[in-house]
Amino acid sequence: MGTSVGGGKAVPRYLQIADEIVQQIRAGVLKPGDMVPSESELVERYGVSGGTIRKAMVEVRASGLVETRHGKGSIVKDRPPVRLRSSDRFRASHRRGGKAAYLAESEQSGATAKVSVLYIGPMEAPEDIAERLGVEAGTQVLARRRLYFRNGTPVETASSYLPWDVVKDIPELFAENPGPGGIYARLEDYGHTFTEFVETLTARAAAKAEASELALSPGAPVVHLIRNAVTTEGRVVEVCDTLMAADQFVFQYRIPAAD
Repeated sequence: MGTSVGGGKAVPRYLQIADEIVQQIRAGVLKPGDMVPSESELVERYGVSGGTIRKAMVEVRASGLVETRHGKGSIVKDRPPVRLRSSDRFRASHRRGGKAAYLAESEQSGATAKVSVLYIGPMEAPEDIAERLGVEAGTQVLARRRLYFRNGTPVETASSYLPWDVVKDIPELFAENPGPGGIYARLEDYGHTFTEFVETLTARAAAKAEASELALSPGAPVVHLIRNAVTTEGRVVEVCDTLMAADQFVFQYRIPAAD
């Protein structure tokens, strides 16, 4: 029987069970390498049918926290978080070495990174993005949307928006692979030198579509990060709208104490 929560809606029992198992993993009660209790053990523990447990385990697997091995059951994945070092990941030396920020930070954590490009092409700038870019809402910009994986698990989506007058003469930015160092390296190749990257972070629950894309449980915590890439001329030449699985990242910033 479902439990009444905010708004008078009932949460199905299988979702309650799935959430409890996920929280045990996140809290370290079930550690990487541990086996999730078997179906029969969970049936006995929760006093529900095998069908309810099977539905719960579908949700647990969707969280990306476990992997199921044929004949062995489900095991908790070893998923060390990527550590973001804002003072390091956008260093020019990384770009000169042919590494975009995500590849650089993944390498620092010892993870295997993969990027899947979902869309590249023109679009009308949403109002909030247009304001950051200093253009009118609806102005044509170049959009680049990617899905990032770490050790085979989707952990982050990122949509870059770039002014059309900046990108129209940079053909590499319309390619799936813009080349060594990523889009920032190509922008610098064409004379757009960066002076700073300004990031704004908020935490919230994932929407249904977002949770599906990142293989998370419905309502799982995510970090929403928006970054302005600012040149020495004071112009924002890219806005990156990023959504990250909260359990995959640790944010570490170096803040100067001097004026």
